[in-house]
Amino acid sequence: MYGDPATIRRILRDSGDTWAVVGLSTNRNRAAYGVAGVLQRYGKRIVPVHPKAEAVHGEQGFPSLAAIPFPVDVVDVFVNSDAAGAVAEEAVEIGAKAVWFQLGVIDEAAYEKVRAAGLDMVMDRCPAIEIPRLG
Repeated sequence: MYGDPATIRRILRDSGDTWAVVGLSTNRNRAAYGVAGVLQRYGKRIVPVHPKAEAVHGEQGFPSLAAIPFPVDVVDVFVNSDAAGAVAEEAVEIGAKAVWFQLGVIDEAAYEKVRAAGLDMVMDRCPAIEIPRLG
């Protein structure tokens, strides 16, 4: 359901190339850092979103999704499941096309709200794993 291959393919191929990565900081030991690097290697523009608003992988960071002054296509979420619903709501508010909850990030209510708003959504998956599967 929330890892539907057709939805994964649509987000990775057709949703656009600007990915806000929520939870991305300069900490190289965090999964977000490595995944953002993979997204860049596959042609995605990453936008770090973290309270510290740090520049990561050469891209300016922002403290929140609402602070990003340009359109975002996909919101990739690296926060605890307890906080993920609020991020998903903000993604809808800024007009993102899709929301991607990383491995271990699950919020069924957020999934339903995002889908009801007309956005694509994937939960408990990693684009760094899914991109190579597309071939």
